[in-house]
Amino acid sequence: MAEELKKGLDGVLVAESALSDIDGDEGRLVYRGYDIEDLARGATYEEVLYLLWHGRLPDREELDAFGDAMAGERTIDEEVMRTVRALAEADANPMAALRTAVSMLPAYDPAPDDIESTDREVTFAKGRRVTAKMPTIVAAFTRVRQGDDPVEPREDLDHAANFLYMLNGTEPDDVAADVFDQALVLHADHGLNASTFAALVTASTLSDVHSAVTSAVGTLKGPLHGGANQDVMEMLKEVDDADMDPLEWVETALKEGRRVAGFGHRVYNVKDPRAKILGERSRELGEAAGSIKWYEMSTAIEEYMADQKGLAPNVDFYSASTYYQMGIPVDIYTPIFAMSRVGGWVAHMSEYIEDNRLIRPRARYVGPRDLEFVPVDER
Repeated sequence: MAEELKKGLDGVLVAESALSDIDGDEGRLVYRGYDIEDLARGATYEEVLYLLWHGRLPDREELDAFGDAMAGERTIDEEVMRTVRALAEADANPMAALRTAVSMLPAYDPAPDDIESTDREVTFAKGRRVTAKMPTIVAAFTRVRQGDDPVEPREDLDHAANFLYMLNGTEPDDVAADVFDQALVLHADHGLNASTFAALVTASTLSDVHSAVTSAVGTLKGPLHGGANQDVMEMLKEVDDADMDPLEWVETALKEGRRVAGFGHRVYNVKDPRAKILGERSRELGEAAGSIKWYEMSTAIEEYMADQKGLAPNVDFYSASTYYQMGIPVDIYTPIFAMSRVGGWVAHMSEYIEDNRLIRPRARYVGPRDLEFVPVDER
């Protein structure tokens, strides 16, 4: 009997993990035993990184030391910055620019360029450095592209606030910093998604941390994985520019065979728990700005899709309007996703290589057989 083909490895178990668990029927996401809602509302991104990497939440002394170590690694080498500038001036795709810059980082990293499978702290030290530097790369690229000079990172701000400071040149208010930190927490890990699996494939060869992260960034660049929140915001702006009722726009789009961005998920059968939290923050940001039109537009579309198509929103659906109301350029939404998810990538590769096995699936051959070879001059 022929083996069952699982396109896209759909439903195939390839590893055991203690990092995150997704209940697609109940709409729950757990990081190392903690409900995502509790972490999003009570923990910082640095705390969540520590949890993912070390298996427990840090105490105050441990968190301060971890945060200080992260903050001290934010500056990128001038050669990397020159490349970031050149890519920005060439108007490169932001994810392509991030991928290229990340691939340069190991040339200036103090540790050997390999994965040390017997010492997780070596992997985490490299992971800490790449996690600290990715926001600097994204912010510098964005500013140079806009005709501004990069802003040097500050060590007295936390991870989220420092990124917004480097991006805008001014220190963010507490609300903006808190919302952005919460978004980073919500995106930090999500099981063996495509980019995480790509990182594991690379790590399983015992390559190196930066190569694995580069693989993951390249995978996240694809619109079927990382670009959905950008698609959502472009959709909402199209509805707004057309000055149409959101439901009329959705009905027209569906009749034309267009996809409504931000709905459906490979794992969740109900509303993504992260969408619930970001929806609340989108509304709060709108209320603070004096207009909740983006939130109202989003909820109207959500209700229609639930009633007419039985589809629930994923995390991208509300992260889009949340970022937009914070003044973040639409085309760096996916690099921001990468800035967060790198924590999960590092955690998964460290966990996997402790009991490593080279990832090497097989394909079923369906091509011709027994063809007779003809020399080139007789063809």
